[in-house]
Amino acid sequence: MAEEAGVSVTGLHRHVRSATGLSPGAWLIAERVRHARGLLEETTLSIDAVARASGFGEAVNLRKHFGRAVGLSPTAYRLRFDTSTAR
Repeated sequence: MAEEAGVSVTGLHRHVRSATGLSPGAWLIAERVRHARGLLEETTLSIDAVARASGFGEAVNLRKHFGRAVGLSPTAYRLRFDTSTAR
């Protein structure tokens, strides 16, 4: 990423941290979780498809990072937005 941005790795870390308060790696995971949340709220894609579409590759990676960030599994999170069942 640093090379593509035309800055040093240290410069990239410094810039991302000052802009977001997070390391580049933590920022990337947060953005992937944010994208996954949107997909879980608005689509019926499988958890595997959500994992791939949000950059986690495999569902196990989505579950790990999503659970840490949100405190729920992707499936439990999706159920909060399921309007097909009466409550």
